[in-house]
Amino acid sequence: MSFKRIFHKIFLKGRILFPRVLRFPMLLRVYFPWIIRHPRILPTLARLASGYLHSKRIREEELKRGLKVPPFLIISITSQCNLQCAGCYAAATGTIQKNQGSKSLNLEEWRKIIYEATELGVFGFIIAGGEPFLKHDLLKLSEEFNDRLFLIFTNGTLLKSSDYNRLRRIRNTIVIVSIEGDPETTDRRRGMGVYKKAIATIQKLGRSGVISGISVTIDRQNYKYWMRPENIDALIAKEVHLGFFLEYIPVNDDVALMLKSEEREKFRKTVLNYRETKQIFLIHSPGDEEYMGGCVSAGRGFVHITPTGDLTPCPVSNIATHNLTTSSLRDALKSPLFKLIRENEHLLETEGMPCALFAHPKEVAELVKQVGGYIASDACRNKMI
Repeated sequence: MSFKRIFHKIFLKGRILFPRVLRFPMLLRVYFPWIIRHPRILPTLARLASGYLHSKRIREEELKRGLKVPPFLIISITSQCNLQCAGCYAAATGTIQKNQGSKSLNLEEWRKIIYEATELGVFGFIIAGGEPFLKHDLLKLSEEFNDRLFLIFTNGTLLKSSDYNRLRRIRNTIVIVSIEGDPETTDRRRGMGVYKKAIATIQKLGRSGVISGISVTIDRQNYKYWMRPENIDALIAKEVHLGFFLEYIPVNDDVALMLKSEEREKFRKTVLNYRETKQIFLIHSPGDEEYMGGCVSAGRGFVHITPTGDLTPCPVSNIATHNLTTSSLRDALKSPLFKLIRENEHLLETEGMPCALFAHPKEVAELVKQVGGYIASDACRNKMI
């Protein structure tokens, strides 16, 4: 396929790989210069564009038959992590298990789930953890499903030379590296020396021609750092053109680090300004949820699978009615819990909190009781709420 035809297919028709919340004109502005420098990615973009349109048609047909299929699936692919970050919500919800006896699904089980998801119209797979690169042969999934988009969220400390080589070849995978700010802030939360390793990984990804980004937990200790333009510019110089700013969600009722309303307002204005003036595309949660009419969990934009196969509304909520070791994804997506969350529109409003479901704990707990749900963690696998 010629450059002209590929360009027309991807851009001129406006079908740019992402669902509505991400389909901004600035994506073209941010990434077009990068694509010009890395033209070998064009066939992959054409394949992804075709995959996106195909999956969109499948979701529309499923919706006519009464099944709400999200465009994205978040997979916590392992319960193991090599770090012990302060305030980790994955640890707080039971996703991360320090018990070595905790059994995560193996790669073949994940492959079967991803296959069924693609058959249902899921286009993108967000791989989280734990630390995804602790899962042996992780990139085999990206290689097999090469018309689907994969985003891997990693702490950036474990990638090997072979990983960079495979990522350079498969090209349908974006690597998102977690940092908190400067070396002191990052190491205080994630451990000594983590910042240096994470930045080294970002630089290697850039040199390898792999699309990369950052993920930041925004709290009262680091939000001002990210409001200083020179810090964003430093990352752009390292070929980082994608960032996830995820506001801190309190664990164990610790609200001291959560942004206050006036701080959140100032930070939001800064993010919007960066979008107009910087060569970086930023996704801000919960700020961007206004574009989707509220929280996009429970199948509106994504659902989440725990390392042991429980299907939950999102990574922060550890409530479920189905486990994919005993249920198909199709049946699990029919969960009455998800349906009730979507139908109770006030549950999708954050109400000044960084997470909508976190803002309505009593009501969510009542819904779980109503449908006979359970806590999705090894420690309380069969415990009813």
